[in-house]
Amino acid sequence: MVLRPDALRSRLLKLEEVISGLEALLSRGAARSQQQSDRWALERGLQLGAEIVLDIGNHILSAHFGVSAVDHEDVIAQLQTHSVLDEPERTRLRGLGGFRNILVHDYVRLDPSRVDDFAARAPDDFSAFARAVRRWMERDLR
Repeated sequence: MVLRPDALRSRLLKLEEVISGLEALLSRGAARSQQQSDRWALERGLQLGAEIVLDIGNHILSAHFGVSAVDHEDVIAQLQTHSVLDEPERTRLRGLGGFRNILVHDYVRLDPSRVDDFAARAPDDFSAFARAVRRWMERDLR
C-alpha cells in the first residue's frame, strides 16, 4: 500500500467538519438535551470523528510504516511509537477505540454520561490529533 497524502488531507478536512459540527451541537446544549435527535446527532458526530481518526491512523501505519495495528487502541499506541503522536496526544485519545466500539456495536449499553464526557473533550482531542498528523506530514513527507 502506498501512502496517499491527498487521502490524508481529505480525511483531515472531513475531521474539521465533524469538529465544527460537534462544537455547534455542544454550544446549543445537545449534551444536556432530552431530545432524541440531539442525542443521536451527538453520538453520530462522535462516531464519525473516531472513525476518521482511526482511518487516518491505519492508513499512516500500514502505508508508511508497514505496520498493522492489532485493534483500535493499538492504532493510537503505534502512532506514538512511530512519532506521529506524542505522549500527551496519545493520552488524550486513550479509550477512543473502545468508545467507538460501544457506539457502533454495543449501543444498548451506551451510557449518556459517558457520551457527554467524550463529547465535551472530543473537539479539542480531535483537533490535537489533526495538528499532530499535519505536523508529521510536514516533517516526514517532504
